[in-house]
Amino acid sequence: MVDLGTRELVPRAPEILDRLDAAHFSAELHRSVVETNTPVSSTLDDLRIGVVQRRREAIAVAESLGLGLVAAGTVPLVDLDALPVTPTSRYQRMLHEYQMLVREQLICGAQVHVGVPDRDEAVSVAQRVAPVLPVLLALSTSSPYWLGEDSGYASVRSLVWMRWPTAGDSGPLHSAEEHEALVSDLIASGTISDPKMVYFDVRPSAHVPTVELRVTDASPDVETVILLAGIFRALVLRAQGEYRAGLPLPTARPPLHRAAMWRAARSGLEGDLLDLPRSPVPVPAAVAVERLVGELRPQLEDLGDWDQVFDLTLRALSRGSSAARQRRALARRGRLSDVVDMLVADTRGGVTEATPAGPPAPALIEAYGADGDEAFPSGRVAPAYAGILPVLTSLGATGLRQREDARDDEQRARGITFSVAGEAATRLFPFDLVPRIVPADDWAELQKGLVQRVRALNMFLGDVYGDRQVVADGVVPEWVIDGSPELRASGALISRPAVRTQVAGVDLVRDGSGKWCVLEDNLRVPSGIAYAMQNRRLTWSVLPELPRPAALISVEDTPKLLKRALLEAAGPSAGDDPALVVLSQGPDDSAWFEHRMLAEAMEVPVVRSTELFVDEGRVWRLKNGHRHRVDVIYLRMGEDSLVHSPGADGMPLGPSLVSALHADTIVLANALGNGVADDKAVYAYVPRLIEYYLNEKPLLADVPTYLCGLADHRAEVLGRLDELVCKPVDGYGGDRIVIGPHATADELDALRRQIRTAPHRWVAQEVVSLSTHPVFDGHRLAPRHVDLRAFVFTGTESVVAPAALTRVAPAGSMIVNSSRGGGSKDTWLLG
Repeated sequence: MVDLGTRELVPRAPEILDRLDAAHFSAELHRSVVETNTPVSSTLDDLRIGVVQRRREAIAVAESLGLGLVAAGTVPLVDLDALPVTPTSRYQRMLHEYQMLVREQLICGAQVHVGVPDRDEAVSVAQRVAPVLPVLLALSTSSPYWLGEDSGYASVRSLVWMRWPTAGDSGPLHSAEEHEALVSDLIASGTISDPKMVYFDVRPSAHVPTVELRVTDASPDVETVILLAGIFRALVLRAQGEYRAGLPLPTARPPLHRAAMWRAARSGLEGDLLDLPRSPVPVPAAVAVERLVGELRPQLEDLGDWDQVFDLTLRALSRGSSAARQRRALARRGRLSDVVDMLVADTRGGVTEATPAGPPAPALIEAYGADGDEAFPSGRVAPAYAGILPVLTSLGATGLRQREDARDDEQRARGITFSVAGEAATRLFPFDLVPRIVPADDWAELQKGLVQRVRALNMFLGDVYGDRQVVADGVVPEWVIDGSPELRASGALISRPAVRTQVAGVDLVRDGSGKWCVLEDNLRVPSGIAYAMQNRRLTWSVLPELPRPAALISVEDTPKLLKRALLEAAGPSAGDDPALVVLSQGPDDSAWFEHRMLAEAMEVPVVRSTELFVDEGRVWRLKNGHRHRVDVIYLRMGEDSLVHSPGADGMPLGPSLVSALHADTIVLANALGNGVADDKAVYAYVPRLIEYYLNEKPLLADVPTYLCGLADHRAEVLGRLDELVCKPVDGYGGDRIVIGPHATADELDALRRQIRTAPHRWVAQEVVSLSTHPVFDGHRLAPRHVDLRAFVFTGTESVVAPAALTRVAPAGSMIVNSSRGGGSKDTWLLG
């Protein structure tokens, strides 16, 4: 059982068991585990119904308590100290005796029983099926993670399990009498206390007339469970025939068997398996699986299972192991929580998709009903999406997962990555396959409003670092400007009237009624242009069959428009042929991919500070011993980083760059000091700024905003903390945002103290009911909150870029930033 908020394993099984039928569900050693038991079945179809029914019952109860059910060998996120053992006398004795083995028994297996009433025959069957158990383990592997780390194994569960003194191979046994004598000797030794603690990989059951398979991981995929049961039943049937024919037992070679089990646990379906009992020489796992199933065809046909097991085998080999899928889920964004989400979805997926008889049909990709959804408002398919949905439906969940794999391969090949502070590895830029469509009428109105807004903000910046007429005329209080952490003396270095924001990023949201409004402005170093372009290219690459609307605007002119705006920013000293460079911190920067791509597309150099120096008031680029004039720097780092970065001469670049700015021989795009205009307190005054500077009514709405620096606003905010969204005035990337309706009492108390201590550093806004858009969650289409970052390029005039970035919040969240677990989409702007 996992908490759906933290994704951690939690000891809440007793709450679930209290609401379930004790005849079908029982407690396990740890309170974080529920054991389910299916009815006795004579067919695989009946078994599937039983597994699905038990999961459905348990999941319904778990989700009503905010919990998720994970059927896997291990769960990645675990806090050992928070997971007590079930308090029965038997389990407490085990804890006292086995200590660490019990405390770390945070694993789940799938156990299959096949009826064999005769105990002598059951012992013989167990001996005869043992050599091929590694193949069954490989098929089941679903536990690559252990205590928050990648174990390097496909089934770390089997390694944890093998630490028990009675786990593994039983050794040669020829009769029920020998088996019972061995069990009695183990009990007499004090190693175990009862027959149920005999943990052989396969054994005659201690309490029912069956042979029991115990070697496999629990599987989130119901069909894998059915496949394992089908193969095991056929193995038992073959072994019964050999026993009744008087054939000798296979030669026991325990060390080789242990080696084969280790190899299966290490590699799963993605590596080699020992070809036992034929040969100790490794073969590809697919070969071992196909050979075993082929050898069992007579038994499978006798049981009526051949067609189903054959199809399920092909399915398992084409999908790969759950362990491999979990690793792919982690690779996409580097978040173990994504792995847990996938396991919860996979476990739930088998429940909702199973059919009454036969293997389940591919998961249907279909519309859902959600108020305020852009594609499926109230369950209807919006006309703009009428051509997209049939393509997704025809592919089904399996086909879309394959396209996701192709997407990931292409992103790796192209280096489409970003990084998060504190993490050594880069992540693939998260990209959902379902494109978002912005209708032509909406986009036309948004373009007008965006240009208007950026023009006013540019004029405001010139005024702030000039005469401050906006303060003298009482439009903006002086404390709002002077209190901004981003008011910089460097902003005053521009001595002539000039554009200060050549590249603006404006974040927009659409509410449930379809109305657009501005959420925030980004006038310092807005990112996302290249990712918006690459999202379009990825869409055409991995989903070429999607219909292309005739009015769809191409993203490919974006670099040309960007370059034109940057070159038009050049000062008088540049002459007729300005030299432009992109300045980056290099591969360590979170958006290094974007810096390289835009520089290549504009056909200009991407440089680091160590390639630049200032000589006689001009900026130069040093390359291969030669210096090249620089007139415009497209700045892709923050001001603090720039000032302290070393130049080509080894000295800090900042002081000499200041002299060049003062001499008007260099233009930084965007200008230093711009952060004062995307301050959250200034945001509240943007509608007034538009009227003041342009004498126009604002075309885009803003979110109602309260300034905690104003006493009456502060009083209202403190009285409504649980209803509002609170933000620090200088925050970005979702940093330190507190969403009142989702916050805990402790979080609200801490926020209240911060606002009272430094009220001018905080603003509050009404909660906006963000629209949702479908994403493919690995199984079906599901709604997620989205926003839209549009880009405005300003040279001699302002133009809205034809590429915009839709950002997607994780499930259960309204924060869309990729550094906070958000994703992105291809955005189809219609003209």
